[in-house]
Parts: sequence; structure tokens; C-alpha cells
Amino acid sequence: MISKARIKQIHGLERKKNRLEEGLFVAEGHKLVGELLTTMQPTYIAATSEWLKAHSHLLGNISYDTVDEEELRRASLLQHPQSVLALFPLPKAEATLADVAKNELTLALDGVQDPGNMGTIVRLADWFGIHHVFCSLDSADIFNPKATQATMGALARVNVHYINLAEELQHTDVTIYGTFLDGDNIYNQQLSSSGIIIMGNEGKGVSAEVARLVNRRLYIPPYPADSQTVESLNVAIATAITCSEFRRRGCPS
Repeated sequence: MISKARIKQIHGLERKKNRLEEGLFVAEGHKLVGELLTTMQPTYIAATSEWLKAHSHLLGNISYDTVDEEELRRASLLQHPQSVLALFPLPKAEATLADVAKNELTLALDGVQDPGNMGTIVRLADWFGIHHVFCSLDSADIFNPKATQATMGALARVNVHYINLAEELQHTDVTIYGTFLDGDNIYNQQLSSSGIIIMGNEGKGVSAEVARLVNRRLYIPPYPADSQTVESLNVAIATAITCSEFRRRGCPS
């Protein structure tokens, strides 16, 4: 049985301030929790007896409560809880943008605000073999429950960093790609196997401060090229197309 104090703690972790103070984030569902358990040690688990029995070999000294569906619903931050909820320590990823981008393709997010987009982009990074995502300080928090759920467990393999993006870009000596409506057709450009791909804010795109540092401006054209279409693509979809084109050229991870 899960205590009222534990439920209060879990609900409190919906707020970034509390996540930072406690150093914890919430993960829910057998897929997400299962993926995270491959690389992270949770501090607490609330799960159905069926889930606990199936994963007993992973529990070790982890604190846990056996709950029924109603108890899990009271504790959950989701509309439709799925068997298990876990609290994990916030990871401390230590890497610099300049060092990472010298050797591998790297994503940088400039003011991406929507938690769903943030989580989806991290999931895309995992799919396309990108191991680090660097985010401007005004980007959505990847440990927001909605963002974490949207990663579908990619956080087990992708390191997410929050940095002063414009400042750190100034100290890199690699190709900096950015997506712009006035850029050059991505399908006609030479693309490298390392460097930085910058994706901008959902409404404003790449900020002026960061745009000045971009040395390769890319554009995803509509089809046909002169057709009347929507103004722009969703940032997560644009990220998928961009990463796919880099990998399609046979660029290694």
C-alpha cells in the first residue's frame, strides 16, 4: 500500500522546483521504466504484484510498494496509469558541446518549449544514434513528466544537457548547421558526420543570437517546391527529417 506522504511527494515532482530540490524525476509505464532500469537505479517503485513478480530480479534493495490499479491511479501523474511508477535520480551528464561535436553528430535545441516536442526529439536522437542533446536554458525541462514519457525510454541512452547555448557555440570549432526558412535545400548540401544541428523554437525558430553563429543554413523544401503549403513544419518532425537525411548519406554515429 502506498502512503499519503509518498503520493504527495510524487505529485510534487510534477514541478521543476521540487524535482531540483529532491534530485528526482517520475517515470511511469512498463516500457519507460523498463528501459530506464537498464542503465539507472531507481530510489522507489510502486507497481502491481504482476509487474513486481516479473521484475523481481531487478529490485535488489530498492524500496517498493505493491499497489492495485486504484492506488496507482491516485499516485499517478498520467490519465491512464500502466502497472508501474518509479522515482529515479536526476542524471548528472558531464560533457561539453565542443568536445562532443568534434567526434559525433550532436543536436542542439534553441528554446524548444513544448515538453512533448522535447521528449520526442530525444526519442528521435536515440533512433538516429545521437548520444547527446544540448539545450538552451530556456528550453523545456526533459524531466517534466510529459517530456519524460514522450522519450519512451530514450533517456537510458541519450544524455541531455542544459547550457548557455550561444556562449558555448562560440567555443566550438566544428560545422554548425541550423534549419531556416531561407536556408539552402538540405537535399543538395554536403553533410558531415560530426558537428552540431540546431533546431529552433516552435514559433520563432532559431534565435538571432544563435543564428549568427550558424555557418551552414539548411531548409527542408515542400513538394512540389513551388506549392502552396503550411508555413512551417513542427520542430520534432523537422528534426526527424533532418537527422534522417544526415544518416541517409551514410554518416556514422
